[in-house]
Amino acid sequence: MNVAIVGASGAVGQEFLRVLEQRNFPMDNLVLFGSSRSAGREYTFRGKQYTVKELKHNDDFKDIDVAFVSAGGSTSIEFAETITKHGAVMIDNSSAFRMENDVPLVVPEVNPEDALNRPRGIIANPNCTTIQMVVALKAIENLSHIKRVHVATYQAASGAGATAMAELKKQYEQLLKGEEPTVEKFAYQLAYNLIPHVDVFTDNGYTKEEMKMYNETRKIMHSDIEVSATCVRVPVMRAHSEATWVETERPLSLEEVRQAFATMEGVVLQDEPANKVYPMPLFIADHDEVYVGRIRKDLTNPNGLSFWTVSDQIRKGAALNAVQIAEYLLKVGNIR
Repeated sequence: MNVAIVGASGAVGQEFLRVLEQRNFPMDNLVLFGSSRSAGREYTFRGKQYTVKELKHNDDFKDIDVAFVSAGGSTSIEFAETITKHGAVMIDNSSAFRMENDVPLVVPEVNPEDALNRPRGIIANPNCTTIQMVVALKAIENLSHIKRVHVATYQAASGAGATAMAELKKQYEQLLKGEEPTVEKFAYQLAYNLIPHVDVFTDNGYTKEEMKMYNETRKIMHSDIEVSATCVRVPVMRAHSEATWVETERPLSLEEVRQAFATMEGVVLQDEPANKVYPMPLFIADHDEVYVGRIRKDLTNPNGLSFWTVSDQIRKGAALNAVQIAEYLLKVGNIR
């Protein structure tokens, strides 16, 4: 088993290294790729030093079985054929191929079998906010078909990468010193603020991030589900939160919903509001699961439910989900 990481120096690339090591992913060889800027950097994996190679159009992927790619959409598009032409499975973390009909979009807890049909050798990793939401929605969908969802996201700085995390930290330091904060990564100062703007706006007034949640959810769940999202950047370092309202075809009792969450793969139920027990990003960063709490009936709709989820979007929302896809393919003997 030969594994490659493309974009090894980025926040998700570094998380790939941690996740692969922590989960003891079976491999014989590891090759790290990056831009000309990051080529030559060294990283330790399982006690051994690895040097980042520059990504080029050549035969470097000839013996690679799985390539985890997180280097941006333009890089994924440019190098997809180079990565896959010798039979490597490309698990891509960008948005480049997510809505392509011949590229499966996979969350292993929801639609693992879709990964088996990949005519281009590419499997797309969904958007982090979508992954978190559909893992929770699947538990409810198993009880009754979900007709529509309204969701508000509270997205951590790390969703915009390592430089965004550094900028948030720097802003707090500058403001505490009475200095003007540096604003480069986001449209406005994020420290002590909320920005209702993640990704670029589209013609319908929704951002691309919000439309991803609509389109990707329908593809992953093979469903006519309607999703209306508002995505907000918050001054949290790591782990996204989501407030979600769902309408199902039949009324569901809170007891059966809690039981569904409690037994759902990849979900941790944390729902004891009387004891102040509910998910918070402060305690969920670096955890694998989607945490669910604040479960209650929607006061405006007899078929409605409301709940709150938190998940580490660099782990489950990116690196972990991709590694779980590869683990599934290994389990069913479908790597090559």
